[in-house]
Amino acid sequence: MTGQAMLDPEILERLERERIVWLCTVRPDGSPHVTPVWFLYRDGDWWICTQERNRKTRNIVADPRVSLALPDGVYPVVAEGVVTFLRSSFPEWAVDGFRRKYDWDVTAPAGPAGDNVLLRVAVSRWLMTDTSS
Repeated sequence: MTGQAMLDPEILERLERERIVWLCTVRPDGSPHVTPVWFLYRDGDWWICTQERNRKTRNIVADPRVSLALPDGVYPVVAEGVVTFLRSSFPEWAVDGFRRKYDWDVTAPAGPAGDNVLLRVAVSRWLMTDTSS
């Protein structure tokens, strides 16, 4: 299953309400790098804001393939996708969404790891979208 096709309404509701998703990138040596991140989900894409020089961003520049997993071992939601970057002019809906969900201004300068960048993860495959036991 790709994109948002055939996602159960319960999954869509979780994607709206969950605050953390685990993002897995690949380090240059091929080992996995897993970090919890804040996110928005919209129209079949995950949106993650991070800083331009941190480890996950550097990993994605080298290899844009990622996996995402919501933190629930009973009813898993796992997706794979490919990242594209937005380095400026973030969509207003995304700025508003991060402000509402996390009380975070993603347009503010980020500090030592550089400016914020917005990662758009286009889902290429849903691996797990279980809602029943």
